[in-house]
Amino acid sequence: MTITATLRRSAAAIALLGALCAGAAEAKTLRWSYQGDATTMDPHGLNETFTLGVQSNIYEPLVGYDEKLQLTPLLAEKWENPEPNKWVFHLRRGVKFHNGSDFTADDVIFSWKRSLTEGSDMKGYGAKASEIRKVDDFTIEVLTKSPNPILPREWVFLYIMDEDWSKQNNTTEATNVKNANQGNYANLNANGTGPFMVAERQPDVRTVLKRNPSYWDKGIRTNVDEVVFTPITQPATRVAALLSGEMDVIQPVPVQDWDRLDQAPGVSPLTGAEARAIFIGMDQARDELLYSNVKGKNPFKDIRVREAVVRAVNLDAINKQIMRGAAVPLGSLIPPELNGYDKSFGEPYKPDPDKAKKLLAEAGYPNGFEVSLDCPNDRYVNDEKVCQAVAGMLARVGIKVNLLAQTKGKYFGKVLAQAGYDTSMYLLGWTAASIDAHNSMLNLASCRNKDTQAGLFNLGGYCNPKVDALTEKVGSETDQGKRNAMIKEAWEIVKADYGYLPLHAQPMSWGVRDGVKVVQRADDVLDLRSVVLP
Repeated sequence: MTITATLRRSAAAIALLGALCAGAAEAKTLRWSYQGDATTMDPHGLNETFTLGVQSNIYEPLVGYDEKLQLTPLLAEKWENPEPNKWVFHLRRGVKFHNGSDFTADDVIFSWKRSLTEGSDMKGYGAKASEIRKVDDFTIEVLTKSPNPILPREWVFLYIMDEDWSKQNNTTEATNVKNANQGNYANLNANGTGPFMVAERQPDVRTVLKRNPSYWDKGIRTNVDEVVFTPITQPATRVAALLSGEMDVIQPVPVQDWDRLDQAPGVSPLTGAEARAIFIGMDQARDELLYSNVKGKNPFKDIRVREAVVRAVNLDAINKQIMRGAAVPLGSLIPPELNGYDKSFGEPYKPDPDKAKKLLAEAGYPNGFEVSLDCPNDRYVNDEKVCQAVAGMLARVGIKVNLLAQTKGKYFGKVLAQAGYDTSMYLLGWTAASIDAHNSMLNLASCRNKDTQAGLFNLGGYCNPKVDALTEKVGSETDQGKRNAMIKEAWEIVKADYGYLPLHAQPMSWGVRDGVKVVQRADDVLDLRSVVLP
């Protein structure tokens, strides 16, 4: 080889190295933190908005949400409802899973069946269909037992998995996150069609996502190449990480730190109304509470005791002292952002501690009683503090609360325990995936029914057949005026029954580094497709 040729080759190598270094320098990494981890990578493992929100960047449904929670085509290009009990979905061609496999109708049918397996927490979604028929590789017919005018909305969190990959890795059934001893390949590994792929997964420590170079939608806005997600449980530590520049986006910011972020250079709070109701539920199903000093009977079966619980709690005080005035006190389990909400049943109960004491005495508990309250401490905004405030108010009327606050992984594993809802009293938050009141009616206010999957998240077992009948009618009614009238009637019944203690619609509370552009969806999901880094 001549000296000239050697120099030319060296120059080319140097140029290539320079180009690679430049490319590496241009790669953009989003550093993101939440107060807890996504509980699982299995898209059918847990029906929890944050976990499903993380997964939405990896897996995709047929139809999804845009920035304003309007329906947008994803794995289905279009859909129609040609008959009352039939929906037809036309699937997107040319889509590949992260491992290079082609997406077809078989994967949709497989995923639907998987959502109905024993360990699945998404049975309520899968149960919307009685059958799915394959017309061809890119067309399916979804049959429903009764008309369902909002089926595409009902399925925005029903993600599609690769059938072959699932079979190869022995993960054809969903991860049962309620059983801490169960292992499942899909719990730690993922193979979706979404814009990001899992590169590293260390539960409760760190999850790294890489941009999917073969993603079908070349028009997404994001310029993010890599996402490093780190759960930080302590609010002060999480806020400090944002202030120091260690994080680009954090969720949530304690509302008491909003002013601090407003005044700090380089960062800002991002707030808005969230479509999530926070509430307290009571076990009304068992003949004897699991965690109480009352033996041989269940105080919460008595409507006077339930009303006493409700009347003992001052929502305005909780909003002022714990939520710094940023929440919206509620009298129902649906927030104002949901279709079907009405002030007639959405206004809070009026607190009356004296009446609460009188009601307890009439019910046979003049000295009150003891009960345990289950509460997550890393899931909702100020969740443990809210539980502490509720416990303090109940103590003033004679109900001694033994508070058990745990990380959300342990909390959900307990209260959703496979052997039966392991709780006597609990705090829960609920965002209706469909942004429609029927979702909350079916999941929270319906009598528990394993055959229909109704009442799946009705942990306290509240049950009124009149509400069930209205819920069924709302689910198939296409006239919006009639639907809203029945929604109103149903929630008025739940309110008169004192079936729950509604607390508030919590505010969204994010912190962002200056220059980082994100879209704050009303369901509190961070959609990485919309994130732009400076």
